[in-house]
Amino acid sequence: MARVTLKVSGLKRVFSRRTVFSGIDFEIGENDSMAVTGRNGSGKSTLLKILAGVLSPSRGSIDLSLDAKPVSNDLRYRYVGFVAPYLQLYDEFTAIENLEFFRRVRGLQKNLPVVPLLERFGIADRKDDPLRTFSSGMKQRVKYAFALLHQPPVLLLDEPTSNLDAAGIDVVYRIIEEQQQRGIVIVATNNAEETGRCARVLDLDSLRQTSSGGPG
Repeated sequence: MARVTLKVSGLKRVFSRRTVFSGIDFEIGENDSMAVTGRNGSGKSTLLKILAGVLSPSRGSIDLSLDAKPVSNDLRYRYVGFVAPYLQLYDEFTAIENLEFFRRVRGLQKNLPVVPLLERFGIADRKDDPLRTFSSGMKQRVKYAFALLHQPPVLLLDEPTSNLDAAGIDVVYRIIEEQQQRGIVIVATNNAEETGRCARVLDLDSLRQTSSGGPG
């Protein structure tokens, strides 16, 4: 996999004249991880949406590079996997149909390992069932399958274990460990266990990075 670097400079986001955050600066590279923490409303989810390209910053820049070659903002989505409880799937589609639909929307190649990912999350036997029959935890597992489908060098996780049972949480923790070995993982959380699994912490309440004592 290509060597990856993500650099954020002077990031600011304003909603309806309210500054959510400002002055966010960090650089993170391959084999690194960072937890984004802060009180409710501090902008954790907003920051990850901006990093994923779902939202635009009010000010500042995000520079993603692969093997020292810059990736344009328009193509950033090809190299990012994003999981969050609020991301929507289509309840009338099956798990397979959802993954195939979003694969085409994102312009990903055909014949990606859909079923093995569903097997990893323990839902391959439900792959042909409509999502309206899935629990919230099962839907969260489908979101992980899609986020990992293209083996992204950057993985963004917002409340990564939300709605998951113990078995699902174990799989997510293994994914975080694996991603740290091959790319970048950024986790938005106030969960001490999840924070401790990251090498660095960006505290939006204080806007400074501190060491969590995690691997790295």
